[in-house]
Amino acid sequence: MNFPIQTVTVCLVCTFFAVCFLQSALDKLGDWAGNLEFLKGHFSQTPLKSMVPMLLGTITVVELIAGLICLVAVPMIAVSGAMWIAQLGLALCGMALIMLFFGQRMAKDYVGAANLAVYFGVVIIGLAVTSSR
Repeated sequence: MNFPIQTVTVCLVCTFFAVCFLQSALDKLGDWAGNLEFLKGHFSQTPLKSMVPMLLGTITVVELIAGLICLVAVPMIAVSGAMWIAQLGLALCGMALIMLFFGQRMAKDYVGAANLAVYFGVVIIGLAVTSSR
């Protein structure tokens, strides 16, 4: 089979984010107490300090859903070319990254926030490629 470069690109971007966000969500679920303890310290000097458990739950759910949708998108795109599922997954990835970016900025972790910009750029590229069809 000969897939157009657009299809290959979107499948690679979705696979990247499926791995990224599923692994991240599963790590959070696997060591909830450890992550909660770390994040309470990380946000102890911010207005978010009292909301850490709720925020950890929210980001975990968003990462899990985004990762699952990106995972499902790859075979759907390969079989039917349905880019809408990739757009949905990538939009959720972008939303998760903005949440993480906001948290890093609030905690004054500027290096961590800057590192997220690279991931966000990949989301934007993925969305641009899915929209060019």
